[in-house]
Amino acid sequence: MKRLIKYFFEGLMVIVPSVASVYIIYIIFMKIDGLLSLPVPGVGFALTIIGITLVGLLASNFITKRLVRLIERTLAKLPLVKLLYSSIKDLVGAFVGEKKSFNRPVLVTLDTSTDAKSLGFITRESLDFLSLPGHVAVYFPQSYNFAGELQLYPRELVQSIDVDSSEVMKFLVSGGVSGGDGIKT
Repeated sequence: MKRLIKYFFEGLMVIVPSVASVYIIYIIFMKIDGLLSLPVPGVGFALTIIGITLVGLLASNFITKRLVRLIERTLAKLPLVKLLYSSIKDLVGAFVGEKKSFNRPVLVTLDTSTDAKSLGFITRESLDFLSLPGHVAVYFPQSYNFAGELQLYPRELVQSIDVDSSEVMKFLVSGGVSGGDGIKT
Protein backbone atom coordinates (compact mmCIF):
# COMPACT_ATOMS: atom_id res chain seq x y z
CA MET A 1 0.00 0.00 0.00
CA LYS A 2 2.85 2.43 0.82
CA ARG A 3 4.32 1.77 -2.62
CA LEU A 4 1.00 2.67 -4.30
CA ILE A 5 0.79 5.92 -2.33
CA LYS A 6 4.39 6.71 -3.28
CA TYR A 7 3.58 6.09 -6.98
CA PHE A 8 0.48 8.28 -6.67
CA PHE A 9 2.48 11.22 -5.31
CA GLU A 10 5.22 10.74 -7.91
CA GLY A 11 2.50 10.82 -10.56
CA LEU A 12 1.18 14.07 -9.08
CA MET A 13 4.68 15.56 -9.27
CA VAL A 14 4.73 14.80 -13.01
CA ILE A 15 1.14 15.56 -13.96
CA VAL A 16 0.27 18.70 -11.95
CA PRO A 17 3.09 20.99 -13.23
CA SER A 18 2.66 19.72 -16.80
CA VAL A 19 -1.12 20.02 -16.91
CA ALA A 20 -1.09 23.39 -15.12
CA SER A 21 1.49 24.80 -17.57
CA VAL A 22 -0.40 23.51 -20.62
CA TYR A 23 -3.69 24.82 -19.20
CA ILE A 24 -2.28 28.30 -18.54
CA ILE A 25 -0.84 28.45 -22.08
CA TYR A 26 -4.19 27.22 -23.44
CA ILE A 27 -6.07 29.93 -21.52
CA ILE A 28 -3.71 32.62 -22.85
CA PHE A 29 -4.16 31.35 -26.42
CA MET A 30 -7.95 31.21 -26.07
CA LYS A 31 -8.21 34.68 -24.49
CA ILE A 32 -6.16 36.26 -27.25
CA ASP A 33 -8.01 34.29 -29.95
CA GLY A 34 -11.33 35.29 -28.34
CA LEU A 35 -10.40 38.96 -28.47
CA LEU A 36 -9.66 38.71 -32.19
CA SER A 37 -12.62 36.36 -32.95
CA LEU A 38 -10.64 34.12 -35.27
CA PRO A 39 -11.93 30.62 -36.08
CA VAL A 40 -8.55 28.83 -36.09
CA PRO A 41 -7.05 28.30 -32.61
CA GLY A 42 -3.60 29.84 -32.16
CA VAL A 43 -3.80 32.21 -35.12
CA GLY A 44 -4.75 35.13 -32.88
CA PHE A 45 -1.79 34.42 -30.62
CA ALA A 46 0.58 34.19 -33.61
CA LEU A 47 -0.82 37.43 -35.05
CA THR A 48 -0.39 39.13 -31.67
CA ILE A 49 3.30 38.06 -31.48
CA ILE A 50 3.85 39.22 -35.07
CA GLY A 51 2.06 42.52 -34.35
CA ILE A 52 4.14 43.22 -31.25
CA THR A 53 7.32 42.47 -33.20
CA LEU A 54 6.24 44.81 -36.02
CA VAL A 55 5.50 47.60 -33.55
CA GLY A 56 8.99 47.06 -32.10
CA LEU A 57 10.47 47.26 -35.59
CA LEU A 58 8.56 50.46 -36.34
CA ALA A 59 9.45 51.97 -32.96
CA SER A 60 13.15 51.47 -33.66
CA ASN A 61 12.90 52.98 -37.15
CA PHE A 62 14.25 56.55 -37.45
CA ILE A 63 11.08 57.94 -39.03
CA THR A 64 8.50 56.30 -36.77
CA LYS A 65 10.59 56.77 -33.62
CA ARG A 66 9.51 60.41 -33.61
CA LEU A 67 5.84 59.38 -33.82
CA VAL A 68 6.32 56.98 -30.89
CA ARG A 69 7.93 59.78 -28.83
CA LEU A 70 5.04 62.09 -29.68
CA ILE A 71 2.50 59.49 -28.51
CA GLU A 72 4.50 58.89 -25.30
CA ARG A 73 4.70 62.64 -24.58
CA THR A 74 0.95 62.97 -25.14
CA LEU A 75 0.21 60.09 -22.76
CA ALA A 76 2.62 61.56 -20.20
CA LYS A 77 0.60 64.81 -20.11
CA LEU A 78 -2.79 63.26 -19.34
CA PRO A 79 -3.38 63.25 -15.55
CA LEU A 80 -4.54 59.69 -14.76
CA VAL A 81 -3.08 58.12 -17.89
CA LYS A 82 0.36 59.55 -17.02
CA LEU A 83 0.47 57.63 -13.73
CA LEU A 84 -0.67 54.34 -15.28
CA TYR A 85 1.42 54.64 -18.44
CA SER A 86 4.68 55.58 -16.73
CA SER A 87 4.27 52.90 -14.03
CA ILE A 88 3.52 50.15 -16.55
CA LYS A 89 6.31 51.30 -18.87
CA ASP A 90 8.83 51.29 -16.00
CA LEU A 91 7.68 47.85 -14.84
CA VAL A 92 7.96 46.32 -18.31
CA GLY A 93 11.31 48.05 -18.79
CA ALA A 94 12.56 46.56 -15.52
CA PHE A 95 12.24 43.09 -17.04
CA VAL A 96 12.92 43.52 -20.76
CA GLY A 97 14.26 47.04 -21.35
CA GLU A 98 17.79 48.29 -21.71
CA LYS A 99 17.73 49.40 -18.06
CA LYS A 100 16.80 46.08 -16.46
CA SER A 101 16.23 46.67 -12.74
CA PHE A 102 16.29 43.16 -11.35
CA ASN A 103 19.89 42.38 -12.24
CA ARG A 104 21.61 43.17 -8.91
CA PRO A 105 20.73 40.54 -6.31
CA VAL A 106 21.50 41.37 -2.69
CA LEU A 107 21.31 39.82 0.75
CA VAL A 108 19.70 42.18 3.30
CA THR A 109 20.21 41.87 7.05
CA LEU A 110 16.72 42.37 8.44
CA ASP A 111 17.58 42.04 12.12
CA THR A 112 21.16 42.35 13.39
CA SER A 113 20.31 40.71 16.72
CA THR A 114 19.14 37.48 15.06
CA ASP A 115 21.13 37.85 11.82
CA ALA A 116 17.88 37.29 9.85
CA LYS A 117 18.41 37.91 6.13
CA SER A 118 16.31 38.23 2.98
CA LEU A 119 17.14 38.06 -0.73
CA GLY A 120 16.10 40.88 -3.02
CA PHE A 121 17.24 43.16 -5.83
CA ILE A 122 18.59 46.71 -5.59
CA THR A 123 16.45 48.90 -7.80
CA ARG A 124 17.90 52.29 -6.83
CA GLU A 125 21.27 53.17 -5.30
CA SER A 126 20.48 56.68 -4.12
CA LEU A 127 17.43 57.82 -2.19
CA ASP A 128 18.60 61.38 -1.62
CA PHE A 129 15.44 62.63 -3.34
CA LEU A 130 13.49 61.12 -0.39
CA SER A 131 15.89 62.69 2.14
CA LEU A 132 17.32 59.24 2.91
CA PRO A 133 21.05 59.55 2.23
CA GLY A 134 22.95 56.28 2.59
CA HIS A 135 19.84 54.19 1.87
CA VAL A 136 19.07 51.95 -1.13
CA ALA A 137 15.80 50.62 -2.55
CA VAL A 138 15.51 46.82 -2.41
CA TYR A 139 12.70 44.94 -4.15
CA PHE A 140 11.60 41.62 -2.62
CA PRO A 141 9.59 39.43 -5.04
CA GLN A 142 6.89 37.34 -3.42
CA SER A 143 6.93 33.56 -3.71
CA TYR A 144 4.31 31.92 -5.93
CA ASN A 145 2.99 35.31 -6.88
CA PHE A 146 3.61 38.02 -9.45
CA ALA A 147 3.98 40.73 -6.86
CA GLY A 148 6.58 42.00 -4.47
CA GLU A 149 7.45 44.62 -1.92
CA LEU A 150 9.86 47.53 -2.10
CA GLN A 151 11.70 48.38 1.12
CA LEU A 152 14.36 50.97 1.90
CA TYR A 153 17.46 49.99 3.93
CA PRO A 154 20.67 51.61 5.10
CA ARG A 155 23.41 50.65 2.63
CA GLU A 156 25.48 48.91 5.34
CA LEU A 157 22.71 46.32 5.84
CA VAL A 158 22.67 45.40 2.14
CA GLN A 159 25.30 43.02 0.80
CA SER A 160 25.79 42.40 -2.94
CA ILE A 161 26.04 38.75 -3.92
CA ASP A 162 27.78 37.36 -6.97
CA VAL A 163 24.96 35.23 -8.37
CA ASP A 164 23.08 35.22 -11.65
CA SER A 165 19.98 37.37 -11.09
CA SER A 166 17.72 34.90 -12.93
CA GLU A 167 18.76 32.16 -10.47
CA VAL A 168 17.90 34.40 -7.51
CA MET A 169 14.52 35.34 -9.05
CA LYS A 170 13.69 31.67 -9.71
CA PHE A 171 14.70 30.80 -6.14
CA LEU A 172 12.56 33.59 -4.66
CA VAL A 173 9.46 33.14 -6.80
CA SER A 174 9.43 29.39 -6.16
CA GLY A 175 9.58 29.95 -2.41
CA GLY A 176 13.11 28.56 -2.27
CA VAL A 177 12.12 25.27 -3.89
CA SER A 178 13.82 25.61 -7.28
CA GLY A 179 16.95 27.34 -8.50
CA GLY A 180 19.45 28.89 -6.18
CA ASP A 181 22.12 26.23 -6.66
CA GLY A 182 24.72 28.96 -7.15
CA ILE A 183 23.65 31.19 -4.25
CA LYS A 184 26.49 31.64 -1.77
CA THR A 185 27.20 34.37 0.71
